[in-house]
Amino acid sequence: MARFVDRVVIHAAAGNGGNGCASVHREKFKPLGGPDGGNGGSGGNVILVVDSQVHTLLDFHFRPHASATSGKAGAGANRDGANGEDLILRVPDGTVVLTEAGEIVADLVGEGTQLIAAAGGRGGLGNASLASRARKAPGFALLGEPGETRDLVLELKSVADVGLLGFPSAGKSSLIAVLSAAKPKIADYPFTTLVPNLGVITAGETIFTMADVPGLIPGASQGKGLGLDFLRHIERTAVLAHVVDCATFEPGRDPIADIDALEKELSEYTPALGGNFEDRPRVVILNKVDIPDAQDLADIVRPEIEARGLPVFEVSTVSRQGLRELTFKLAEVVREYREAKPKQESTRIVLRPTAVDDQGFTVIEDPSVEGGFIVKGERPERWIRQTDFSNDEAVGYLADRLNRLGVEEKLVKMGAVPGCQVTIGDLIFDWEPTTPAGIAMTMTGRGSDIRLERNDRIGAHERKALKKARRAPGEYGDDYGVSSEE
Repeated sequence: MARFVDRVVIHAAAGNGGNGCASVHREKFKPLGGPDGGNGGSGGNVILVVDSQVHTLLDFHFRPHASATSGKAGAGANRDGANGEDLILRVPDGTVVLTEAGEIVADLVGEGTQLIAAAGGRGGLGNASLASRARKAPGFALLGEPGETRDLVLELKSVADVGLLGFPSAGKSSLIAVLSAAKPKIADYPFTTLVPNLGVITAGETIFTMADVPGLIPGASQGKGLGLDFLRHIERTAVLAHVVDCATFEPGRDPIADIDALEKELSEYTPALGGNFEDRPRVVILNKVDIPDAQDLADIVRPEIEARGLPVFEVSTVSRQGLRELTFKLAEVVREYREAKPKQESTRIVLRPTAVDDQGFTVIEDPSVEGGFIVKGERPERWIRQTDFSNDEAVGYLADRLNRLGVEEKLVKMGAVPGCQVTIGDLIFDWEPTTPAGIAMTMTGRGSDIRLERNDRIGAHERKALKKARRAPGEYGDDYGVSSEE
C-alpha cells in the first residue's frame, strides 16, 4: 500500500561552477598569441516543478538529498567548460516551501509552476575574458563559485474547493466515495482514515474537488490526535462542510456539541498561508439519517442549526438521500467563491528594484575585534569566493575590484587605519591601502603583483612606474585609473 507523506525536509545542493582557465596561445611563427583561457561552466540548479501526476511527497521521504551536477572547468584555445545539468524535482500541486525557521519561500500552485530551490554556482572567467588594456595577458583566472545549499521544508496543502470536517467515523470518507470516483478505505472503527482523501465531483457544469480532514478531535489545533497534521489541507478551501454523525452512541456527543467543538479548533488554528477560517462559508451535513433514531435527532437539532444561519442537509450515503441537493448547493457556493476571488496567475514574478543609493555593500564595525571592520555585500563576498589566493596577480585584481566598488574609501571614512582587521565573507586580513590600481602589470610578470611584495624589493623601474601612475591617473584606462584623492 502506497504511503501518503505531506511533510518532508529536503537537503538541496546545487552544482559548483567550473574554474576558469589561465592559458596563453602558443603557436609557431605567431608570437604574442595572447590569452586564450576559456570560462568555467555554471553549476546546475535544483528546481521544484509542480506536476499534476504527483500526489504525495513520498519520494522525498526516502531520498531527501538532492544534488545537481557541477560545471566543468574551462580550457585553453578559448574552450568554455560545459554547464552542469539542472536537477528537476516534481512536487504535487499545492506544495508550500518553507525554511527550517518556518518562513514561507514559495507557494507552488498550478501545473508547471517552478522554483529554484538551490541556485548553481557561476563559472569562473578565464584569462581571455579578463584581458584589458592594463592586463593584456592576465596570468590568472577566476574560480568557480560553490553552488547554493539549502535545507527546505516541503508541506503539501491540498488544493480542494470543499473541506469536510467531522469527528472520526462521521462518514466523511463514505461521502466522498459516493459523490466521486475516489476509493478511500472505509471501516466501522475510529481513525480508519489516516490520510486526506481527495475527490472530484461534477454538478451540472461545475466541477469541484472535495477533501476531508482525518482524525479531527478536540485539541487538534494544539497537536492532539492527527488533526494538527492535516488541518493544513483545508487552508485553501472555498467552503467548509461539517459532517455530523446523527447515529453515534458515544456518551456526551450530540450534533450541536460536535459542531461547537470543531469550530473551536478552527478558531485556534492559524493557517500558515495567512488569513483565517472565519470568513469561509459553512454548511452542515446531518449524516446517517437512514437510521430511524438518527432521523429523529436530525429533526430535533435542525431548527437550532438553521437559527445560526447555516444551511442544513440531511443525507445518507447508504440510501443516497439528499445527496443531489447537497452536491448542487456546494457547487453553487464554490462557483460564487471563484467569481468573487480575483483571478491570479499561477506563476507570480516579484520585482525588487535596487535602491538608488544602494552601493552594493555595507561596512560595519566588528564587535568582536577592537578597531576591526566587516564588509557585507553580495558582490564583494562573491569576489572573495572567486579569487585564487595562491596567485598574487589574482589577489591584486581582487584589490582593484574592491577599490573600484568603493570599499577602501568607505573604510577610510569609518576610521580604518593600516593594519586593522577586515573581514569579507570567509576572508580575514590585515588591511593595507592599495597603490593605484592597474600599475602591477607594468612592473612585474604574469602571476605576480608588486603591491604584495616588500617595499625594500621595489627597484628603480617600479618606483618610476608608480610615480608616473600617480601623476597620470587616467593613463591606465578608466577601469584602473587612480582618483585625484590618491
